Amino acid sequence: MALKSPSEAAADAPPPVMSPTERRAVAALSGIFSLRMLGLFMFLPVFSVHAHEYAGYTPLLIGVAIGVYGLTQGVFQVPFGILSDRFGRKPVIAAGLLIFALGSVVAALADGIWGIVAGRALQGLGAVAAAVMALASDLTGEAHRTKAMACIGASIGAAFALALVVGPAVTGVAGVSGLFWTTAVLAALAVVLLYLGVPDPPRMARSGGAALAGLAIALRDGQMLRLNAGIFILHAVMIATFVVLPIALRDRAGIDAADHWKVYVGVLLASIVFTVPLIVLADRKNRSRAVMLLGIVLLGAALAGLAATVVPASTGIGAGSVALIACMVVYFTGFNTLEASLPAMVSRVAPMRARGAALGVYSTSQYLGAFAGGVVGGWLLGTGGEHAVLAACAGLCIGWMLIAIGLRQPRRLSVEQIRIGAVEREAAEALTARLLAVPGVVEAVVVAEERAAWLRVDRRNLDRSSLHALSSTTS
Repeated sequence: MALKSPSEAAADAPPPVMSPTERRAVAALSGIFSLRMLGLFMFLPVFSVHAHEYAGYTPLLIGVAIGVYGLTQGVFQVPFGILSDRFGRKPVIAAGLLIFALGSVVAALADGIWGIVAGRALQGLGAVAAAVMALASDLTGEAHRTKAMACIGASIGAAFALALVVGPAVTGVAGVSGLFWTTAVLAALAVVLLYLGVPDPPRMARSGGAALAGLAIALRDGQMLRLNAGIFILHAVMIATFVVLPIALRDRAGIDAADHWKVYVGVLLASIVFTVPLIVLADRKNRSRAVMLLGIVLLGAALAGLAATVVPASTGIGAGSVALIACMVVYFTGFNTLEASLPAMVSRVAPMRARGAALGVYSTSQYLGAFAGGVVGGWLLGTGGEHAVLAACAGLCIGWMLIAIGLRQPRRLSVEQIRIGAVEREAAEALTARLLAVPGVVEAVVVAEERAAWLRVDRRNLDRSSLHALSSTTS
């Protein structure tokens, strides 16, 4: 292969900023995520104090009404991811949002607790997180993948902070039913944003068999298993932590429950100051593995510190409110860093044709982790107190580090399209093999009906002359 000139090498370097199309895609997808999650989060701070308004309620059914959403989300992430590979991202995402809106309507019309449970279960059936992340991967380059995922993650954090204020306000004016009607409207607005704001993605995946092959890879590949275990642990730890944090803020820091949202917003904003440099390091210096490991260390250290702050005062070991809030800043720095870096690494490991299936397994692990964290965290709180929950979470982070240490740093690759001539389906496999033989081509997907091939390439080593010659012979 001929050596590249300095100008050619510069041309191959990843662009320093997102393109207008990438910025538009990330902004719109972040908006879709935040509208959907705002509808979900507004329910959390209000339902337990209004559940007595519904016939047949019990404490157990209150928990079921809250948790059934996460359970159905986890179960249906993989099917929606596979469907998005088979039928396209936008139609599947729109269908999921409409199902979410339907669940909101069912809950809004309910006069008994089982109606709320049914509505929440239907909301969970609209499991579009994997498809949205796959669409973000389709529309952004490898060089900006971490940044794109960080923007989506930040939109979720912003939705959570906003929900703590908006949820009680809407419920105070319109009741819980009004809250669910608002949620339905937000889901409808997300569908509008999907079609008016998100660019059309490349049509690369139409084979159900290929999607199932991607699912098999996600379940067997060591790298994918480590990443899926990581997101399971991250969200199990997050939910378990929030079982006890409100109690710690009230009892250890002396902060009234009505003012907790101020603490969360302040801590989140402070953590961004530390999170952004880490994301930039992972993105621009291709150090995503090192940044992820550092995030685990920060999360584990913060949890150990939080465990120390909630040791019974009679021991003389516990710390005060300043230490508790400082640990929360470190906690959210680690959490936000991991929330951004994990999906970016998954998108770089997953095959192009089956990203939806692979990200479906990832999202399933995330939601099941949250479900497990709530159940186990509540059990530990009842049997061992706040300290037991936080100490167990810190121990989970040690186990996670042992799992994650075996991860390899993903290569920085770019996605490119080349035009090809008419190719019979039977010849597509042979053309794929020829493309993979070109130096620098790591993955190839030939879409015969589109007369195009999508390539994942290492630009530093790509033999463009051979690739151009191969493209010319098939045109």
